[in-house]
Amino acid sequence: MIAKFLLAFSLAIVMAVTGVSSYIYLGSRQSKAAAPVQKPTAVSPRAQAYTLPGTIYLAQSGALYSFSAGRFHQLTPEAGWTQPALFPDNSRLVAVKRSGFFSDVYELTPYGTVVSQLTNNAASARNSWDTGANAWSFYPRLSGDQRTLWMSYDGPKYVGANYFDVDLAVWSVPLGGSIGQGRAWTTANNYTGGDVQPIIVPGGIIYTKYGYDENGNRTGQLWFTNRAGSFGKALTPTAASCLQPSLGPDGTSLAMICTYQKQVSDLTIATWNGSSLTGFKTVVADQIVAQPAWAPDGSGIAYLAPGGPAAPFQLWFLPKNAYNPPPPLLVPTPSPSPGGPHNEPIPSPVPSPVPVAPVIKPIQVTFNLGFDATSPLAWSA
Repeated sequence: MIAKFLLAFSLAIVMAVTGVSSYIYLGSRQSKAAAPVQKPTAVSPRAQAYTLPGTIYLAQSGALYSFSAGRFHQLTPEAGWTQPALFPDNSRLVAVKRSGFFSDVYELTPYGTVVSQLTNNAASARNSWDTGANAWSFYPRLSGDQRTLWMSYDGPKYVGANYFDVDLAVWSVPLGGSIGQGRAWTTANNYTGGDVQPIIVPGGIIYTKYGYDENGNRTGQLWFTNRAGSFGKALTPTAASCLQPSLGPDGTSLAMICTYQKQVSDLTIATWNGSSLTGFKTVVADQIVAQPAWAPDGSGIAYLAPGGPAAPFQLWFLPKNAYNPPPPLLVPTPSPSPGGPHNEPIPSPVPSPVPVAPVIKPIQVTFNLGFDATSPLAWSA
C-alpha cells in the first residue's frame, strides 16, 4: 500500500509538471540570464524610457506588478501570482495564484488586495492523499457583462481515479458560483495540455487548442466556438503553430504569435470578421515574442521578448505605424533651372516623386527585469 501511494505521488508530480505543458510552453523557451534579474520596483526607469499610455499589469517571480507613467508598483507578494486580467470596466482584476499541486482564480482590486477567491481547486482534507483530486485553473477572463468567469480548467476530478494527465478545457462559470454550476465549452485533445487562453468575442470564444501534426510535433492552433460542447472550427493552419490570441480595441484586429515549429515566435496580426481570420501579416519576425496586448487607445501592441541573447523577457512596444503605416512621404521634385534667351526656365524632365516609408522598429521599454512569458499582459486605459 505504501509503495502504491509513493508511485501515485511520483506520477502526480511528473504529470503535474508535464501535463500543464501548454502553460509552460514559452517558459521552456526563456533563455537563462547571465546575471540575476532585478525587481521592477528596484530600478528607476531610464531617462529615455518609453512611456506607454494607461496601466499595464504583468507578472515576475510570482508577484503582480502595475506599470504606469514609467513607474512600476508591486501589487502582491511573490507567492505564485500570475496571469492578471481586467474586468471589462477596469474596476478590478482577476488573477491566478499557483501552489505546488493546484491553482485558483482570485478577484483583486487594481492595487492587489484580494477581494474574493473564485475557485476552490484543492482536494478536500479527507481526499488530500489523492493528489490527482486537485485541479488547475489558468487564464481567467470576465465576460462583457462581468457575470461569467471564463478560464482553462482541468476538472472535474474523481477521487481514486488515478488520473494525473492535465488536459485543460475552456469552462464558463457564473462569477461567484461553484464549478458545479459551470459548463465545459471545449473538449481537449488528450495528452497535449489542452485548450487554453480563451478570449471572449461576440457570439463565442477564440482560444488556443494544442494537438499534434502529422509528424508527431506538438502544435498550437487558434480555434473558435460559439456554443458549449460544439466541435468548433480551426482559424489557423496546423503548420503555423499559432497561439496566444489578443483582440484589439476595434473588435476586428487580432494579434497572435506563430512559431512555424521554429525557435522564434513571430508577432502576427489578422482581421477577425466574426467567423474567420483573414489578411495575416507578420509584423515582428526576429524575436521570441510572447503575450501580445493591444493598447487601449489603439496606439500599438505591447509584448514580451528577450532583450538579447541569453537574456530574460522584457517589455516591448510596437507602435501602430509599424503595422498600419501612414501614406509614404514624397521626396520634393527639383525646381526648373533659369536659362534661355530671356532667362526663362528651361523645361527639363521632372522625375516622379519617390515614396519614402519610414522604418518603425519595436521599442524596448524595460531592461534586465525578466517578466513571466507565460502570463498574459492586462492593459487598462
